[in-house]
Amino acid sequence: MKDVAAAAGVGLKTVSRVVNGESGVTPEMAARVRAAIEALGFRRNDSARLLRTGRTASVALLLEDISDPFSSALSRAVEQVAATEGCLLFTGSSAEDPARERELALAFCARRVDGLIVVPAGDDHRYLLPEIESGTPVVFLDRPGAGIDADAVLSDNAGGAKAGTAHLIAHGHRRIGFVGDQPTIHTAAERARGYRAAMAEAGLPVDERWIDCGPTDRARVAAAVHRLTTGPDAVTALFTANNRVTLAALHHLPADRRPALVGFDDLELADLLTPGLTVVAQDPVALGALAARRLFDRLFDRLAGEDAAPARLEIPTVLVPRGSGETPPGEG
Repeated sequence: MKDVAAAAGVGLKTVSRVVNGESGVTPEMAARVRAAIEALGFRRNDSARLLRTGRTASVALLLEDISDPFSSALSRAVEQVAATEGCLLFTGSSAEDPARERELALAFCARRVDGLIVVPAGDDHRYLLPEIESGTPVVFLDRPGAGIDADAVLSDNAGGAKAGTAHLIAHGHRRIGFVGDQPTIHTAAERARGYRAAMAEAGLPVDERWIDCGPTDRARVAAAVHRLTTGPDAVTALFTANNRVTLAALHHLPADRRPALVGFDDLELADLLTPGLTVVAQDPVALGALAARRLFDRLFDRLAGEDAAPARLEIPTVLVPRGSGETPPGEG
């Protein structure tokens, strides 16, 4: 910095203000400093600056599976907010394994990230209490944390599933199957609750044989679709409760008596199918951005010595009719 100051004919403080984007420097003087920086190839020493502020200028995001399109959209949205705050984003995938989630979360904290966003896999997050108490803010995304009072940013899973099921009911369906994820997962349980709520509100009984929840691998979903859509007691419509289940179901729907279908989560090219796929769409970009914004608000509160109560923030879903959910019974 001394060399830059000498070359530009200014003081060290002026160089510091230009480098850190602070006010109090005339445009002409700032231009001289930037020219000197360019000529000398000067780079700011972020390590020293961060040591002084007590921050690492990094945050971490722990997802279920970074390769999943929904998770990828979450990650990109968080990264964009982090970039505006001058922070790097580290990401990891838990693969829905609670032990892996804990291992990664604590590894990120050990590397002194400034904050942590977690899509929970486990059912006990008290292991994060020491990290929160030591000043690392934690925001839960897509699902709330368990056994811990912390910020959570969620979709309206129950409301979305209720709207999707009600849409099928409105088109004449009374025997509606539900194919979901593991019932221990918060989002899966909420979507099943929304399905039941729509059926109850319409005065329709739910045959427990119409509900099939479990792993989202193609073999399990194929077996569920086959069982629900064949035989004398076949359902006339299906609600598939996440994008992986929907994709697997699309490969195994019967060709001769195709049920109406509404899926939770939008899919790329869903509008190009015949008929187009009706979905309950989440907004992963809004979810990720809100979670990141909440995390940085917590960081700024901490720096200001403030400590607001944790909040549960919920983003609505949107029903997108495209044809597959509008087929009346017997016309599939």
